[in-house]
Amino acid sequence: MNNPAAKIIDIMREKKLTLGTVESATGGLISHLITNIPGSSDVFQGSIISYSNEIKMKIVGVKAETLKKYGAVSARAAEDMADGGRKVLGVDICVADTGIAGPDGAVPGKPVGLFYLGLANKDGTFSRKHLFKGTRAENKQQAAQTALMWVKDYLSGI
Repeated sequence: MNNPAAKIIDIMREKKLTLGTVESATGGLISHLITNIPGSSDVFQGSIISYSNEIKMKIVGVKAETLKKYGAVSARAAEDMADGGRKVLGVDICVADTGIAGPDGAVPGKPVGLFYLGLANKDGTFSRKHLFKGTRAENKQQAAQTALMWVKDYLSGI
């Protein structure tokens, strides 16, 4: 099975786990890929698209100091998003993304294609940095697929 979303659904159903997402730069693409799988409703609880900093803070619980000190596109923001999403959605595992899809939006030290993914689970909250090279659509697709692969790899190890 080459589709990571399908594998995630199978493993989570077997382990009786639930999943949620908090998406920024991918704009709902991760949850779209998950919900394309028949039976995803057995494990997928929902998604929050926290595109603005205001929603990141008000709904997901990202701290204003995190955004001020590190920025919305940062490892810390991705971790806060995943952890906050896990709590708000009441799920076992939450994956989050924040990034600069392009073609604009780059700032010094943060180029187009920079994404941070966050993952929160019973073991803690983690982040990973990725730099994708492509169009806006390609960067979003790569980020979503990479997030799903991370969840699949995590599930394969528990």
